[in-house]
Amino acid sequence: MPETTPRRAVRPARPRLRPDALTVGIDIGGTKVLSGVVDGSGNVIERLRRPTLGSDVRAVEDTIVEVVKEFGSRYDLAAVGIGAAGFVDATRSIVMFAPHLAWRNEPLRASVAERVRLPVVVDNDANAAGLAECRFGAGVGHRYVMCATLGTGIGGALLIDGRIHRGANGMAGEFGHIQMVEGGHRCPCGNRGCLEQYASGRALEREARELIAANSPVAHRLTEICDGDPTKLTGPDVTDAAKEGDPLSIELLADVGHWLGVGLAGFAAAFDPSLVIIGGGVSDAGNLLLEPTRKSFSRALVGRGFRAEPQIVAARMGPEANFIGAADMARSAASRSLRSRRRREGQPRRESWFRRPVD
Repeated sequence: MPETTPRRAVRPARPRLRPDALTVGIDIGGTKVLSGVVDGSGNVIERLRRPTLGSDVRAVEDTIVEVVKEFGSRYDLAAVGIGAAGFVDATRSIVMFAPHLAWRNEPLRASVAERVRLPVVVDNDANAAGLAECRFGAGVGHRYVMCATLGTGIGGALLIDGRIHRGANGMAGEFGHIQMVEGGHRCPCGNRGCLEQYASGRALEREARELIAANSPVAHRLTEICDGDPTKLTGPDVTDAAKEGDPLSIELLADVGHWLGVGLAGFAAAFDPSLVIIGGGVSDAGNLLLEPTRKSFSRALVGRGFRAEPQIVAARMGPEANFIGAADMARSAASRSLRSRRRREGQPRRESWFRRPVD
C-alpha cells in the first residue's frame, strides 16, 4: 500500500470570552479609587469614582469590593483588574510595597477575589497604563515602548510586542527610582536623589513653594494664586500659570523636563525603545514639558548622531488609562480561568505552543 503522510492534528478551538464580555478596571490612588466597566475594545461603559484613604488598608479593600458589587448589580462581569501604585510581585497577586500607600506584602488579589467571586489580577498602575496605551493609544504599532507616568511620583512600564516586561520580581520599569543625585532629596522609597524627586508633580510643587516661602520676587504670580500660603499651591496651579505665560512656572516645568529627559535617556541606553510615552497629570503641560524633555533626552542619549532616536510623545488615553489597562489584564485573566475550568471538566490540555502569551 502506498505510504500516507500523517495528518496534522486539528487544533481544538481555544476557549475565549464572549465578544461582549465586560471586565472591571480599578485604579487605586492615595485619596481616590477610579474604576470603570470596559469592553474588549477598550471602551468605557460606565465609570465610578470613590474617595478613600491610602493609609487604611482595609478601607481601600472595602471600597474596591463595593465598586465591583455595584457594577455587578448592573452588568455581567467576567473579571476584575486592579492597578496599584506600588511594587507588585511577579505573580500579580501581592502588593509588596507602595511608597504612597499603606500596603506592605498585602495579598490583595486573594483578599478581593474571595469577596467578589471573580478572577482578579493586580499589577502596578503604570504597567496598566502602559498596556492601555500600547493596545488602544499612542503605542499602537510599536514593538519596543517605554511609558512614564508623571503624577505625585513617577511610574514606568516597559512593553515588548504589546506585552509588559516585568523582570524577575515583577518590578521592572521603575524609572522614578533611578538615583540621579547622590545625597539628594529623600524619597518615600527610602533612598535619596531618586528621579521622581526632580521630575514629578511633587518636585514641581516643592520648588515653587520654596520660592514663595522665600518671598522671591520671581514668584509673585504663584504667590497671588495661593494667597501667600505656599502649602495651598498645587502642581496643576503651576501648570496653569505656565500656560498663561508666567515665566517662573515655565522655567520650573522646563527643569522637570530636563531631569526627566536625562533619566529616560539612561534607561533608554539599556532598553533601546522606538517610542517613549509620557503620561500622568504633569503631562497636561504639553509641549511646555515635552520640548525640554526631548532636548535633554537627545543631549544625554548614548550613541546620539549614530542611531535613530526614539520618539517622545504624549499619552492619548488620559487619566482613565490605568483602569482601562487593568481591565484589559483582567480579560486575559478571565480567559485563563476559562481554560483552566474547561480542563477540569475534561477537555484535553493544550500544548504550550498553542497558548496565547499572558500579558
